[in-house]
Amino acid sequence: MATISPEGWRELKATGAAARELETLSLLADTLPDDYRIYHGVHWTRVNHGYQIWGEIDFAILSPSGKLLLIEQKSGFLSETADGLYKLYNKQQKSVPAQMARSLTELVTRLKPYTKEEHIDISTLLYCPDYTVQNPGTAGIAPERIVDSSKREHLPQIIQGILPLEAAQPIAEQLHNFLCDILQLTPDANAYAGQARLLYTRLSGGLAEWARKVECNPFRLRVIGTAGSGKTQLAINIFRDAIAQYKHPLYVCYNRPLADHFSRAVPAGGLVTSYHQLCNRIFQQAGHTPDFSKDAFAQMTAFMDAYAPTDAEKFDEVIIDEGQDFHPQWKDNLLKFLKPDGKFWWLEDPLQKLYQNENADLSDWVTLRSETNYRTPRDVMQGIREILTLPESVQIKNLQSGSPLVGASPEIYQYKDDKDLLEKTKKAITECLKQGYTRDMIAVISFRGMEKSLLSKFDKLGNFSLRKFTGQYDLLSNPVFTEGDVLFDTVYRFKGQSAPCIIFTEIDFDELDEQTMRKLFVGMTRATMSLGLVVSGKSAITLTNQG
Repeated sequence: MATISPEGWRELKATGAAARELETLSLLADTLPDDYRIYHGVHWTRVNHGYQIWGEIDFAILSPSGKLLLIEQKSGFLSETADGLYKLYNKQQKSVPAQMARSLTELVTRLKPYTKEEHIDISTLLYCPDYTVQNPGTAGIAPERIVDSSKREHLPQIIQGILPLEAAQPIAEQLHNFLCDILQLTPDANAYAGQARLLYTRLSGGLAEWARKVECNPFRLRVIGTAGSGKTQLAINIFRDAIAQYKHPLYVCYNRPLADHFSRAVPAGGLVTSYHQLCNRIFQQAGHTPDFSKDAFAQMTAFMDAYAPTDAEKFDEVIIDEGQDFHPQWKDNLLKFLKPDGKFWWLEDPLQKLYQNENADLSDWVTLRSETNYRTPRDVMQGIREILTLPESVQIKNLQSGSPLVGASPEIYQYKDDKDLLEKTKKAITECLKQGYTRDMIAVISFRGMEKSLLSKFDKLGNFSLRKFTGQYDLLSNPVFTEGDVLFDTVYRFKGQSAPCIIFTEIDFDELDEQTMRKLFVGMTRATMSLGLVVSGKSAITLTNQG
């Protein structure tokens, strides 16, 4: 099989013309000999100092002898005129021969200084798999360099006729370096991140599939899964199954933002709540009014400890998420809300335990474990393992990345003081935008709580407006956020959620103890594509000396 650059293309899906180009890439990869190299533009943007330099070329094929073939694919209908072939783009006709000639000229111009004036054999080919050219002689392109729908099954053979398999030459390696380095192949983050999300959902769905096949009586199932293993997908499927079977499910997590996030992903019916929300609900239904001028949560949780639910208040299935942060008594209280023949699901990740409390006793429960993270790209996961050295009991070294995406190693930005913190956070956002991420794909997550965060006091960072939770909820109990195009939140509130590009900022600690490492682990594993760490100078030295 021919070598493909960039990698990762088989995991991607697309629609329209991009889908047709992926089909072509698959055909070429499977039919051309191993010695050929293929460079493609599907789902990728070619950038050099802000200017696209590939023009309209979709594929470049390099033979071992250093001959180069540029292929322009035109899917769909073409127009044949006296001036040659034309393609309609946004109601504007563009000349196909002119596009190809311009792209060839630009590439040759850039190649000359790179190859030290050595002669480069470059050919071009038009591939139009959906259209048969009626008058090849007036197409504006040499007829032998047009592969239309009548000849598309012979495309691999035609390519090998233009690029015969000859002895390898040093120029081939120079051209390979040029195409990979000078052209700076960088991901089209919008397309790539969307497919990463689909891939994560599909791959992590394995846990959701086999966990629901477990049988035990009484049904008490504990799922210990690392970040990105698919616990949320499992919870969503359990909840949806219950609704489809006309059952009454209860989902309870530790923090309110995760409950809000989960409620948007499941159908109406059942109850989605945090533990303290549930306490407040039961407390008020019993005719009490919480006094928030005092310790209202202590009042409500104490009331819950002694509360005996009626049969009408019980559920067919109870799903506990973030179980590692629950107090032992909470488990017993929630068991009271389960019908006698109901199912109780307990989902947890010891690595994400952020609060100092005893663990609930689940020693006699059926237990499933998943140490594979399908959400975090492999290089990001490797960087996390190198940065964090948790105690042997936590066994972070056993964690595996199940993502087919490579990503990039975490980027560390060191700051000296508060002013520099703001500048380095802005720089990290800018770098994400340079990589192709859009502002709505970026989440700035603070290592500190909201009250102690410096960034929480700002509505803007330079030109970047921040979208922050106001602390208020609308009439439908949806959280209200400020207007802004870059999300800002804290590691405590964002736990259980994710974003393509995470900027984990305000990282500063006196000692890299176990609890600090857990907090770092939670923040780092929110990233599905890219991770930047904005770290104080002394903390950065500690982190880079780990592993």
